[in-house]
Amino acid sequence: MTHMLQSRRKRRSEDEEVTYWLSYSDMMAGLLLVFVLIISVTMLRARVQYDAKELELLGKEQDLLVQTDALEEERATVASQRLLLDEQQNALLKQEDQLRIQAAELIAQQDRLATQEEELARKNLLLSELQDLYASQQAKLDQIIGVRAALVEALRAEFDDSDLQIAVDEQTGAITFRSSVLFAYGDSDLKPSGEEFLSEFLPRYVRILLSPRYRDYISEIIIEGNADTDGSYLYNLELSQKRAYSVAAYCLADESNLSKAELEAFRKVVTTGGRSFSNPVLDENGEIDMDASRRVEFLFRLTDEEMIREMINILSEQE
Repeated sequence: MTHMLQSRRKRRSEDEEVTYWLSYSDMMAGLLLVFVLIISVTMLRARVQYDAKELELLGKEQDLLVQTDALEEERATVASQRLLLDEQQNALLKQEDQLRIQAAELIAQQDRLATQEEELARKNLLLSELQDLYASQQAKLDQIIGVRAALVEALRAEFDDSDLQIAVDEQTGAITFRSSVLFAYGDSDLKPSGEEFLSEFLPRYVRILLSPRYRDYISEIIIEGNADTDGSYLYNLELSQKRAYSVAAYCLADESNLSKAELEAFRKVVTTGGRSFSNPVLDENGEIDMDASRRVEFLFRLTDEEMIREMINILSEQE
């Protein structure tokens, strides 16, 4: 009985021990399961977080790529703008160079303009002086014009109705007679008929030009020879000079039929010259009249006439 009790106690004890270990094992298994669950949940959460982080990272990579593309576009834009800026700077430099050139040209133009203004002022001053001189000489000019007109009229009245066949120029008062009256063809020695002609012509001419009314206005009397175109220029130049000299020699000789006072006054103003065939006489068809071109002319210049004519020419040029 006791043994049975002991045996039961022992069995109960073993059963309790077995039950204890079974409970402990179940508890450990449960804890392990809990741990497994916790680990699984943790790993799942970690996986979810990892996936979320990976997705976030992928999103950030996409954003980074977009930002990179945007940055490249900005770089391209900046490069384009820099290139454009460089072009603008180059254009600006060119414009500055052009402006400097234009400024230099403007300064040169201003210098030229200043020079021209100075020249214009000088010319205006000269013109003013010439105009003043012209105004001061106007009365003398009018007087000279009146004297020449009076001389021309006096010469025409003296010789138009004479038998000497002398032509008096209505503008200048030049007296022309053909050389055939004075010389043989190609000769420079006066013919007797030429001496007779001059003896009649000279006193009447001198009495008019060297009369008290006109004497002070006569500055020069020119005896001028002219030839035709038969022969060379130099041959006719020498011939025309010799003919003018022959006429002057006869008129100025002591044996001249001028009075001593007239001869002395005449000698003071007479000059001679030859023009060859440089001033021919033309006929109505524009052809050279050979006979009329062979001539001797008596011309006169009035005192101050050349100066006034030159002054008028200068004034005309200034205008």
